[in-house]
Parts: sequence; structure tokens; C-alpha cells
Amino acid sequence: MQRVCFLLKVRQGRIDEYRERHAAVWPGMLEALSAAGWHNYSLFLREDGLLVGYLETEDFAGAQAAMAATDINARWQAEMGEFFEALDGDRPDRAMKPLAEVFHLA
Repeated sequence: MQRVCFLLKVRQGRIDEYRERHAAVWPGMLEALSAAGWHNYSLFLREDGLLVGYLETEDFAGAQAAMAATDINARWQAEMGEFFEALDGDRPDRAMKPLAEVFHLA
């Protein structure tokens, strides 16, 4: 099982709305994530907008590709893209770059 952690930055003026959106993630999006192999997926948001994401999956590249192939993900990413800084025109799901794991206490 791969453990994946990534960072993104939510725009300061959009933090409250970002929290609200994630309090009511579309049921179809939740189903798509599970079907694509995203497990134990969590998002943590600091008050300054730093977003830390964590998930576990058998194959991160495959899980990303499976989500990219869904219509619901395309719609979600289109709506969520405006919440983030420094995407350089990319979608949030393509901008997340996994951090290198340097320690894990099993």
C-alpha cells in the first residue's frame, strides 16, 4: 500500500467556502474516489490556507488515472480550481505532487 501526502494552497479569501464544500462532497465523487482506489483519504487545512492531503492506495498513478477518466472528477476539479493558488493553469488533481516519505512508524 502506498501512502501519499501532498500540499496545495487555498486562497486566503476562499478558506471558509472551501471548508463548506468539503463538508458536503458530492456522493458521486465519494463513490468515484473509492472505486478508483483512494483509501483513508484526508485533507487538513491550516488557517493560512496550507492544505495537506493524505491517502493510501495500491497504485497512486493508477488511482489518479482512474479518477481522471471520470466525468464527475472533471466537474469537481473545474469547480474547485478557483480555490487554489499557484496552479499555473492546471487542475488541482494534476497539481498535487507527492512528498517524499522519509519516516513511518509502523
